Amino acid sequence: GSAKEKAIQFYRSCMDTQQIESQGSQPLKDLLNQIGGWNITDVGKAKDFNETLQILMGRYGTFPFFRVYVGPTPSDLKTNIIQIDHPEIEMPHESKLKENNYLEVLRVYLSYLNKLGILLGKPQDGPSDIFSLTLSFISNLQQAITPLQKRQQKGMLFFRTTVAELQEQAPAIDWLSCLQALFHPVPINLSQPIAVHDMDYLRGMSQLIYQWHKRRVLHIYMIVCLIGNLSPALDSRFQDARLELSKILYGKMGAKMSPAERWRKCLTDTSSFFEPVLGQMIVQEIFPQQTKKLAEQMFSEIQDALYGRLDHLEWMDEQTRQEAKVLVSTLQVEIGYPAHILQTDEVNLEYQNLEINEDTFFLNVVASLKVLRENSYMKLLQHQSQDNWQVSPWSVHSYYSIGHHMVVFPAGMFRSPFFHVEFPSAVNFGAIGVFMAHELLHAFYRYVLPGGCSMCNRSVLQRSVDCLVEQYESFDIKVNGTFTLLENTADTGGLTIAYQAYKNWMKKYKEEKDLTKIGLSYDQLFY
Repeated sequence: GSAKEKAIQFYRSCMDTQQIESQGSQPLKDLLNQIGGWNITDVGKAKDFNETLQILMGRYGTFPFFRVYVGPTPSDLKTNIIQIDHPEIEMPHESKLKENNYLEVLRVYLSYLNKLGILLGKPQDGPSDIFSLTLSFISNLQQAITPLQKRQQKGMLFFRTTVAELQEQAPAIDWLSCLQALFHPVPINLSQPIAVHDMDYLRGMSQLIYQWHKRRVLHIYMIVCLIGNLSPALDSRFQDARLELSKILYGKMGAKMSPAERWRKCLTDTSSFFEPVLGQMIVQEIFPQQTKKLAEQMFSEIQDALYGRLDHLEWMDEQTRQEAKVLVSTLQVEIGYPAHILQTDEVNLEYQNLEINEDTFFLNVVASLKVLRENSYMKLLQHQSQDNWQVSPWSVHSYYSIGHHMVVFPAGMFRSPFFHVEFPSAVNFGAIGVFMAHELLHAFYRYVLPGGCSMCNRSVLQRSVDCLVEQYESFDIKVNGTFTLLENTADTGGLTIAYQAYKNWMKKYKEEKDLTKIGLSYDQLFY
């Protein structure tokens, strides 16, 4: 079937709660048995530590000890490299909580682990402290993470190395085999370049693995991570087991999901695996070419307004002014959606090897994880394309990409009340137009920062900066005007540019109708 048909089947399997409840924990038990099960007692032979890790990473997208992804290098944003960072550990660091709160987190987390043990058939004669030991190991792993500020000070946020060198630094992991399992069928060898974000952590992690290697804790911890990754696809008992944990970790209220709300979860799950498919469906539904054309015309008007505004900046010298005009004229804009999602044949090709069965939601998630891994890691062979957006087409979140000198406005933003082809231009420019101008001004941040414009009249610029800081700090709500300066500059500047663009637009088109019924002028409507 097509990718669209598979996405619909996946969604339906998620909505079939009766089938999910009837299968219970059996699908997960069957999967765990393939990798040695709980192995809480000495019954049965556990797989080799590194072999289990390779399976978790390669088949199930689970990263217990470190996280691996593909992304651009800071020096060349169009070239991708394998990057390795510490894992996303669910349990918060002890230093971030008061002692009583941390003890409560430990209690609730231990309770959650015991619930998992019961649900998945933990032997009654198993060691009573195995989950307590697992919790101790997680805490040790958390403490090995180097704080971000310390890494920044040491200049170790992006450390280039190779697989062979990493093997020497953190020998407990069979790095080559793990990466080969993860990136298959892309060839990986010992000289493969990689970037590490926390080498001190990886060294500490390796030492911890050696210290705990003779116990069963490492295996239990990996299984816990796998269950955390896959349990959302299981029956309500697993969701209930997380209620108290979610409440204490994330502040979410421990309320069961009502059947009426199930569609939200299923839509989120489907979108995470079938983003280009849902993107295509949504774009075809809500973003006709008429909308795209008007949005592009508006942005062009805003670009022109900013270009003209540069001539009136007292603090900007002539050389900088010309550089700034080049920045404006060369800026690329992407509106609505990346072009590739409308290429149905290409999207179908991404999902051609995926088999979906409406009767088995759990196995559908497992199969989709594998395809998602294969599609994402093929990026290693490609240049980082500007067609790879950081947001989904349905998102209500725009951004400016420094590397590509490009602004992106997804289709989700071009909806009421921000935008409509039938709205008066005053409304469109006063809403989505201000967002557009805001993102455009992100390209000029460096001029506002100290030393960012050496040729400019700094005293005149500083007066404007001080005025803006004072304005924001005079509000009733407490605002640090210096800390929020860059965003405040884009907000106030964006409003000014969008208003000028609207005025210019009206001179060209003069299409606004009488607003006597509303009782507002067009300027009032804009603001």
